[in-house]
Amino acid sequence: MTIVNLAKNIRKNSVYLDYMKKITQFFRWVRRRKWWLLGAASLLVVLIMATPVYAVVAARSKTFSAATVPPHDVAIIFGAGVQPDHQPTPFLTSRLLAGAQLYKTGKANVLLVSGDNRTSHYDEPTAMRNYLVKQGVPSKAIVLDYAGRDTYDTCYRAHAIFGLQSAILVTHGYHLPRALMTCNALGVRSVGVKADRPGTSYSRNYWGREVLSLNKAAVQTLFKVKPGVLGPEEPGVAAASL
Repeated sequence: MTIVNLAKNIRKNSVYLDYMKKITQFFRWVRRRKWWLLGAASLLVVLIMATPVYAVVAARSKTFSAATVPPHDVAIIFGAGVQPDHQPTPFLTSRLLAGAQLYKTGKANVLLVSGDNRTSHYDEPTAMRNYLVKQGVPSKAIVLDYAGRDTYDTCYRAHAIFGLQSAILVTHGYHLPRALMTCNALGVRSVGVKADRPGTSYSRNYWGREVLSLNKAAVQTLFKVKPGVLGPEEPGVAAASL
């Protein structure tokens, strides 16, 4: 072995030993503070789960079937995506069918369909209206919210732009706790109808996403964050109710 190679090996070993020393010091630091770290981790879990647990428990007394929900003037149908052919996704179709049932049975006189239309190539509200009309709901009973980009925006705009004081919220069971918590906190006294149907089941990933989304919604409602799109007040709901 040449002197140059020997020097390189010594240098490599020195770096390795220094790295291992830092690792050892880190684990010693963790061991000395393990109870503090465990307490902090437990507190973090409690803080993360507090809002979802509260929302789920609170939603139980406000969740109904389409047949048993108390009548309201307005039902809000939350968007859930459209396909490339501009037809509602199976998820959205189940929500629209539940909304159509509410109208036909006299549970709601007006259907506010709220979805994303941020580009000219993607238009949830129009697809929702077209589907409802095919189900026998008259166009005059359908009001479109083109800027319901997410749950918070839909609830905020329902109160601030469309003037709603109360409503039936139509969405899937996993989403109802967040929708109810958000709308009620933003001035729309709400009850919910599950739109779950065979063939539109959802995975555990949806529940995991809801944990994060519920905490985000709690912060948004606490500070009354304004949506990116507002605009002037819309008389559509009042006009459709006449």
